[in-house]
Amino acid sequence: MGSATNGLHFRAAPRGQDTSLALKRPAGHALLDPFAFRAGSTSMPLPRCRIVPLPAEQVSVEIDNTERVRWHFGSNAPRPFFYPFNGPSGHSLTRMGHPGAPDHDHHRSIWFAHAKVLGIDFWSNNTEARIGQQQWLAYRDGDEEAVLAMQLGWYDGHEPHPLIQQELVAAVRPGPDGESFLELQSTFTPTAETLELGQTNFGFLAVRVAANISEHFGGGTLTDSEGRIHEKAIFGNASRWVDYSGPVPGDKTEGITYFDHPGNASYPSRWHVREDGWMGAGICRTQSRVLKRGAPLALRYLLHAHGGQYDHDRATSVAGAFAKRPRLVVSKSTVKHQHHVVAREAS
Repeated sequence: MGSATNGLHFRAAPRGQDTSLALKRPAGHALLDPFAFRAGSTSMPLPRCRIVPLPAEQVSVEIDNTERVRWHFGSNAPRPFFYPFNGPSGHSLTRMGHPGAPDHDHHRSIWFAHAKVLGIDFWSNNTEARIGQQQWLAYRDGDEEAVLAMQLGWYDGHEPHPLIQQELVAAVRPGPDGESFLELQSTFTPTAETLELGQTNFGFLAVRVAANISEHFGGGTLTDSEGRIHEKAIFGNASRWVDYSGPVPGDKTEGITYFDHPGNASYPSRWHVREDGWMGAGICRTQSRVLKRGAPLALRYLLHAHGGQYDHDRATSVAGAFAKRPRLVVSKSTVKHQHHVVAREAS
């Protein structure tokens, strides 16, 4: 059953979805088939990466029966978000809110927002603007990755129709020794013919790290792809990625590396980072942008929850693999009991 608030329409997550059925891929099919049976197998074992819909409009993603990240899309929040995003030790590497500023409650772990959409503030909690999940499109379990796709609407709080339709596809992949990767692919389509995104430091993908990892409140360190360290050296400069690493409970060190993608319009992005514990790649850091309905804005980012201190050589390798990884495509399903399917483009 759905609910509506200020013209927003939300749908609760389903209790579960059977992904054990499989069909062979038709000859010449353009996408990699996520439902192919293993040769000679009479039954399909449980996949390593699983999506677990939960009550209260939440979806958990597990790897080897351990939660790695959770998606929150309830209508009581001004915008959806991911929390927790767990490191190899099982502790969240992100947090809800600013450790020392109560007026920063809009900082919700990992989230999408923008400060100037037609001049409207979708970033803070000070306006009636809201981002809401309109529907989930597809869930897919697998040994290599679990994928969830959903459609979000950006509402100004006054009109019943959204200003922007955002298709968000999130893929969670296992890494070694309990590490994980959260790949986020978004397509932003204005409902009008054109829509201006104003120049701002704020938008689209933001990450608020745990206090213990931040430079100011904890023992962490900010590092970028060019070898610069700390807020003063990194802020406003172009980088291919930024890392925040620091201590976690259990006398260990873990961190998040946030990768920009070479296909993004602002690559290499100029970064908005803070020593108090947050980082964001700026799509409009130096100039405004015009969204076009006929040419939607597509953005891809990767978050790596890793063990140990930042490793430049490893980050370089991860960035190279991310650049080559095929896009995820959501399409109408021809399989019964499934409205949509999501799969990687064939390379």
